[in-house]
Amino acid sequence: MKKKLSTKQEAIVEFIKGFLEDHHFPPTVRDIQAGCEISSTSVVDYNLRILQREGYIRRRSEVSRGIELLKDSSGREARPDNVVAVPVFGSIAAGEPLHIPGAATRSDADEVVDLPSFLTRGNPEVFAVRVKGESMIDALVADGDLVVLEPAADARNGDMVAAEINGDEVTLKHFFMQNGTVTLQPANAQVDPIVVPADKVQVKGKVVGVVRSMYN
Repeated sequence: MKKKLSTKQEAIVEFIKGFLEDHHFPPTVRDIQAGCEISSTSVVDYNLRILQREGYIRRRSEVSRGIELLKDSSGREARPDNVVAVPVFGSIAAGEPLHIPGAATRSDADEVVDLPSFLTRGNPEVFAVRVKGESMIDALVADGDLVVLEPAADARNGDMVAAEINGDEVTLKHFFMQNGTVTLQPANAQVDPIVVPADKVQVKGKVVGVVRSMYN
């Protein structure tokens, strides 16, 4: 059974976590001493040895910045600073419109996936949905793919969007608007576009990335 961390050890772990987020490289022992207001580097080293023994960090003693964070102070596995947790809110049709429930908070998510941070472009509100259907296949979006979206209420012509139709059906298409009419254009010659009055369409998000699993 692992020992509960002391207040000082929890502070060290949280300092390392914050330092990594701010600088994208780990702190030195002296950084930790100063940041946590610890009396000496030997006290820092003593606590780092305990944290390594308990599985919170990994150290390369021959390197001054050789600390790797494995868990946060609550014991949860730490994510690399180039990975972010993105909530997945159900499925979206890339064929005929499909009703999916709204999801306003992360607690409503079906699952959470770890994705490269460049896909989110620094936006903490980014979310994902799974694709059903093949109507966007020529845009390299296939059935079973995960599309990553940033929340948006409007779009430019040509954007790939999640669009809500008539208040309850959501589809994935390219967006075009002209003279008060919206065309939701598939990327598949075998699928007809959806043409509706602009006041019947609400953009819910714009696609910023696509993730494909080899096991789809």
